[in-house]
Amino acid sequence: MPSSPERVNVVLALTGASGAALGVSVLDQLAALGVHVHLVVSESGKRTLAHEIGTEAHGRMLLKAYRHYDNRNIGAAIASGSFPVAGMIVAPCSMKSLAAISSGISDSLVARAADVQLKERRRLVLMTRETPLHLGHIRSMAAATEMGAIVMPPVPAFYNRPQSVQDIVEHLASRAIDLLGLPLPRMSRAWHGEAEFDQPKMTTGSAPKSRA
Repeated sequence: MPSSPERVNVVLALTGASGAALGVSVLDQLAALGVHVHLVVSESGKRTLAHEIGTEAHGRMLLKAYRHYDNRNIGAAIASGSFPVAGMIVAPCSMKSLAAISSGISDSLVARAADVQLKERRRLVLMTRETPLHLGHIRSMAAATEMGAIVMPPVPAFYNRPQSVQDIVEHLASRAIDLLGLPLPRMSRAWHGEAEFDQPKMTTGSAPKSRA
C-alpha cells in the first residue's frame, strides 16, 4: 500500500439511494487529506444529489475529485484490477447496486469497479441505504459479505452526542473511510469508555455536583 496520502487512490461511487450527503462528506474528507479520489456517480445518483443537496452539487464534486468517470464507461482505469487503488466506498449504495455487486453483474462502471475490489481482495465498503428490508435485500447483503465486502448501513451513533445532522453525516463518512484501512490517521472519534464522554460539566470555581 502507498506510504503517503498523495499516492493513495480510492474509488468513490454514489448511487441512487437517499443519503447523497454521505458521499459528499466522504469526498470532502478524503480530498482534504490529499487522497486521489476516483469518482463515479450513477444517473440515479445524480438525480438524488440534485434533489437532496442542490443542482450544483454534482458539479462541485467533480471539481474536488482527482478524476471522474461516466458510469457507462466500463473501459475506465478503475475497471481493471491492474490499476492500483486502496479500496472503494459506495455511499450511498442503492439496493439495485447492491444486487448487481452481490451477483457479479458488472453492467455499469460502479458494479465493475466494485467487482474488481472483490476479486483483487481489496476493501469494499457498501453504505447500503434502504428500510425496511425484505428478504431479497438481506440475502444480497449476506452474499456481498460472503464475497468479502463490508456492508455498512449508515446507522447513526449517538454516544458522541451529535449536535446536528451534519455531525451525524460526517461521523458516518469518517467511519466508512476508517474501514478502508488507509495509511492515514484514524478519521472518526474512537470510544474510550464512558469516563471520557460522561464527565460532569464545570464552571470556573465550581465543584462537580453529586449524582446521588
